[in-house]
Amino acid sequence: MAARWLVLMTVLVATAATTWAGNRADLIGEVKCDGSSTVYLITEAMASHFRREHPRVKVSVGISGTGGGFKKFATGETDISNASRTIRPSEIENCARKGIEFLELQVAWDGLTVVIHPENTWAESMTVAQLRAIWHPDQKARKWSDVDPSWPNEEIKLYGAGPDSGTFDFFTEAINGKEKISRTDYQASEDDNVLVKGVAGNRFAMGFFGYAYYEENSGMVKAVRVSMGPGQPAVAPTLETVMQRTYKPLSRPLLIYVKTSSLKRPEVQEFTRFYLKRNDIVRSARYIQMGARLQARQQDKLDAAIAAASGSGQRSALRVPPSPFAGAQVRKVFHGW
Repeated sequence: MAARWLVLMTVLVATAATTWAGNRADLIGEVKCDGSSTVYLITEAMASHFRREHPRVKVSVGISGTGGGFKKFATGETDISNASRTIRPSEIENCARKGIEFLELQVAWDGLTVVIHPENTWAESMTVAQLRAIWHPDQKARKWSDVDPSWPNEEIKLYGAGPDSGTFDFFTEAINGKEKISRTDYQASEDDNVLVKGVAGNRFAMGFFGYAYYEENSGMVKAVRVSMGPGQPAVAPTLETVMQRTYKPLSRPLLIYVKTSSLKRPEVQEFTRFYLKRNDIVRSARYIQMGARLQARQQDKLDAAIAAASGSGQRSALRVPPSPFAGAQVRKVFHGW
């Protein structure tokens, strides 16, 4: 009897293993992603792990910046658009003209990081007003001493994200009060590694980019502690301060936008499900994981959209409600923590 039971179990295990391997091999296709250089690190890490389970699915991940990614998304070139800001009304209209509907999903949190050279000892803590004095086009402090007379009488060399970047949009909104309002005489790049090298190479430089790039290069640059104003604590961006909601006003959600017609394809369904389930990969990419409840809400949104796309759910599931991260609402969400 024992021998017969052992044979039966062996057959069942072998059958299950064969079925699982067959399912892996059967999934085939391509998933095209593009957009934010910040979210790229997460999406590329997800794609790398996904390819190990589904080697016949090609997942491509480009870096066009959030705005550039939405341009491709609106013409139907991509299935998923990585974004470090919410989609704009004009971009929604561009999608609508092409009949493209989408689903907005949060995938992580980020602490946008202001960085200086490691030898900079005078600007280790700054207020939002001081940052505005440097970055706002109507103020444009040229030298460090223009911000504080006790600081060096040396020109500030600035590095930051380009105007197609969601990082640029979020930074200008949080610091200057309005998206895309910024001085233009700075070194702009969509490649955050260029920004890291720029700040690391000049004692009087300043820049900004996502937390992951800072953490990866913390030996080359120094993070500025940011204060909301005089008498307010100056807080450094860390995993703890973003999760504890004390790093203001530069904490932000990171997002992906999925074309709902693409959710009819099994490879897109599986990759997006994998993306939301593997919250652990977010941390390995040096970003900040969502809490369990928020993660579950995103998974529920995805399940409803997949059901609608496949015809087993209500058509209304494809309609995207107004983003809680849009425009001034971003400031309300984060400043109200």
